Amino acid sequence: MADVVRHVEMLIGQEPAADGEPAGVADDMRRLCGAAARALSASGSGLTVMVQDGMRAVTAATDPATERLEELQLTLGEGPCIDAYATRRPVLIPDLIAATTRWPIYVPAVYASGVRAVFAFPLQIGAARLGMLDLFRTETGMLSADELTLALTFAEVAVATLLDGHDHSPVGDTGGWLDDPLGSRAELFQAQGMVMVQLGSNLAEAMARMRAYAYAHDRRLGDVALDVVARRLTFAPIERP
Repeated sequence: MADVVRHVEMLIGQEPAADGEPAGVADDMRRLCGAAARALSASGSGLTVMVQDGMRAVTAATDPATERLEELQLTLGEGPCIDAYATRRPVLIPDLIAATTRWPIYVPAVYASGVRAVFAFPLQIGAARLGMLDLFRTETGMLSADELTLALTFAEVAVATLLDGHDHSPVGDTGGWLDDPLGSRAELFQAQGMVMVQLGSNLAEAMARMRAYAYAHDRRLGDVALDVVARRLTFAPIERP
């Protein structure tokens, strides 16, 4: 197993750093996604870190299109990465269209983008859950035994990198590596609270309404949150008969 870890670390080290992007955990995660996609013949790879009971998400991805696919699961609240995080087990979908009943909204949206297979791996250590690593393929088919071992090792290295980055951050400072690429950061929590008051509901319903709005209007969840905080967008309670 140690040899596989060294091999994965070598592959990550071969990925180029982004121009103008400071070295750090965020760049390490982006390079890890790139290495995973190349090594596992994936069209893209995304990594999501869940913080505070899954209320906040931080994503790294190989490219903007994959970042959008990763974010879509968070917006909809359904998909392989959501299930992998909830069950603490890999979710392997070699034929996406066969999972339409399982994720009736997510599957058609992702299938339309050309994705045909998705493989999600939880990032966890002991009882602690950190997030998920996802692989997207444009062709159907299961991962081979060697590919599965490699994917699990990428997830293991991701956990070690995240923990190492956290351990070296000053108390109360994430050093930027937990900056939310959805653009929301603390605004997501603030917007959720504001929508809860507007609806006279609870936090869960507030988040559900924001997600539904983001999906219906093809917008990012973080952008919706920013509009709520800036009072450019308000939500009205649903009138019940």
